[in-house]
Amino acid sequence: MGTDLDIILKKYKQGKREDLIPILQEIQEDHGYLSEEAIVKTGNFLGLSTTKIYGLATFYDKFRFIPSGKIQIKICHGTSCFLNGSQAVINKIKEETGIVAGQTSRDGNFSYEIVSCMGGCNNGPVMNVNGEYHTHIKPEQLPELIKKLKYVIDND
Repeated sequence: MGTDLDIILKKYKQGKREDLIPILQEIQEDHGYLSEEAIVKTGNFLGLSTTKIYGLATFYDKFRFIPSGKIQIKICHGTSCFLNGSQAVINKIKEETGIVAGQTSRDGNFSYEIVSCMGGCNNGPVMNVNGEYHTHIKPEQLPELIKKLKYVIDND
């Protein structure tokens, strides 16, 4: 689950509201997402309402409020990747996993997100699966890739 929330919060000065973003970043980095408990404890620690914290955290698209899947897919949708067919890849990921970007599958196995650039513009579309990059991705490659990833999960 990650480090106890109280241990993370003790690194910061109580009531120092400008620490909100660094606290949320550290919690997410450690826990993988921002749970309701984390939001409430952070609010109590800094003297901020949970509504204010959710409002600020939802403004930034990097904060997650549900756990990521065991397999985390990021697909680049920057200009170069878009021109090379990333939308068709995104559509195929949605079809194969049954979820939309930003969601986690019910079984907790898959989550994916669309990012604006991964810096592999000459090799697009670019996809990152749990830190491993795949270049020149084509929609027809996804069924086999997803099948392999499911096999790894099932045999872990």
